[in-house]
Amino acid sequence: MRVAVAAAVAALAAGSLAGCKAQGAQNGQAGRPGKSIPASGAAASSPSATSGRRPAAEPTVRPAARPVIASGSSGDRVRELQARLRQLGLFGRNPTGYYGTVTAAAVRTFQSGHGLAGTGQVTTTTWARLRALTQPPSHTAMYPPTANPAAELDARCLTGRVLCVSKTSRTLSWVVDGKVRSAMDVRFGAQYTPTREGTFRVNFKSRHHVSTIYHTAMPYAMFFSGGQAVHYSSDFAARGYAGASHGCVNVRDLGKISALFDQVRTGDKVVIHW
Repeated sequence: MRVAVAAAVAALAAGSLAGCKAQGAQNGQAGRPGKSIPASGAAASSPSATSGRRPAAEPTVRPAARPVIASGSSGDRVRELQARLRQLGLFGRNPTGYYGTVTAAAVRTFQSGHGLAGTGQVTTTTWARLRALTQPPSHTAMYPPTANPAAELDARCLTGRVLCVSKTSRTLSWVVDGKVRSAMDVRFGAQYTPTREGTFRVNFKSRHHVSTIYHTAMPYAMFFSGGQAVHYSSDFAARGYAGASHGCVNVRDLGKISALFDQVRTGDKVVIHW
């Protein structure tokens, strides 16, 4: 009886070992102790088991290039940017040193025309391309004397000593023998008190003049037509083009009009034109 039981236990142990080895060989895992063997159903449903394909890799997201000159910034580098864009006819005003919407639009136009992403921000690539296509701007180009580009000189301003005043660009150029010695921003009379146009002469100068009609100060006044004169205006300096004169040519830069007053002589020509 004991012999029979012992034989049965031995036979059962031998069958268990044979089954373990067979399962390991079937899944290619024979001889790897401790390796988990997946069930046949799990193996069949595995992507590698059915198609041999690897899961698609997620796309790499590259960070946007950081701008070397960003919108909203200001300073000398912005002036250089604007001056270079102006060389290409993309920035239609004098450099201001502030990177606003007008500058961003000009940068975007440049980028679109040269196969670059039209972001409106100056990246390293955009800056390098712009510098390659333009010349280093001069100090005058970066720091112009007037807010608006001075108009081309009228033919009447090309000879002699002339205060050449353009209503189109709202600038005054002091011209001697066809060469511009200085330039400054000016404004003119309102609708019912317009500044006269034509060719005149400086007939009277008054450094500390006060209007006898309006009782307002007219420093550095240079009269050319009746009561109309070129003179400094503190109102123009404070309010800009939001205001107007009573017919005079207002200058808003005190230093420039002071220097001009010392150079202009009685009898010098005054040309006011569009």
